[in-house]
Amino acid sequence: MSVQEMKPVKEGKVREIYDNGDSLIMVATDRISCFDVILKNEVTKKGTVLTQMSKFWFGMTEDILPNHMLSVDVQDMPEYFRQDKFDGNSMLCRKLEMLPVECIVRGYITGSGWASYEKTGKVCGIRLPEGLKESDKLPEPIYTPSTKAEIGDHDENISYAESVDYLEKRFPGKGEEYASKLRDYSLMLYKKCAEYALSRGIIIADTKFEFGLDEKGNIVIGDEMLTPDSSRFWPAEGYEPGHGQPSFDKQFARDWLKANTGHDWTLPQDIVDKTIEKYLQAYQLLTGKELV
Repeated sequence: MSVQEMKPVKEGKVREIYDNGDSLIMVATDRISCFDVILKNEVTKKGTVLTQMSKFWFGMTEDILPNHMLSVDVQDMPEYFRQDKFDGNSMLCRKLEMLPVECIVRGYITGSGWASYEKTGKVCGIRLPEGLKESDKLPEPIYTPSTKAEIGDHDENISYAESVDYLEKRFPGKGEEYASKLRDYSLMLYKKCAEYALSRGIIIADTKFEFGLDEKGNIVIGDEMLTPDSSRFWPAEGYEPGHGQPSFDKQFARDWLKANTGHDWTLPQDIVDKTIEKYLQAYQLLTGKELV
């Protein structure tokens, strides 16, 4: 295959996936999506933050379960990827059969979970203690899976019992085993990483994990892990329940879009700059390193 010919086999809102024979190359672009729409701006370095942050967490959690990462060095990839635009934001990965469930863990009550609790006292069917305030830490993290939607559709929250049935239909005889492993691994990963992050000044309010099966049928963590795109990171300094918290993610972008009509999905440059500043700050706090 000539250098020019590599085309993504799958393109998500932010990621592009290339087939490399017995492996995949996952590129985190600088695209940004809000409310399930890809914005017209690019956020320089965002893809590098996502890839390098996933690498950091994959390394930290190998004692809990294996992950799909083989390398983030473009020298280990085909020649096509030895271009500046792929350096730092590309990951060579094992091929997995992805399990069709988004594994969401919530350690704090916020966002759609808070809206649901205010109405029903429950989040995704799980009854929570009375009297919680917005952004309160939950007594124990909760696991609230959802189905994985195609681009343009919305993921749908399902109960744990529904996740068993959902997986059983796709993997006969394995629904209960896979559902319970996904739940247990998700909670173990969240607890370990949230405790570490707190020691570095970041609260991980909630996050989502994605898992797949390797060639031997073992469950492996794939996709991205604990990035500002897949998680809600809050600064621990100034944390105060009773209202929403500032966050290290695309909240600046979301808030601006909500407040301004007729935006045509384009952000002003100062909002783009503030957004990447938050991503870089989160990376530095968590890893102790600056991204150069």
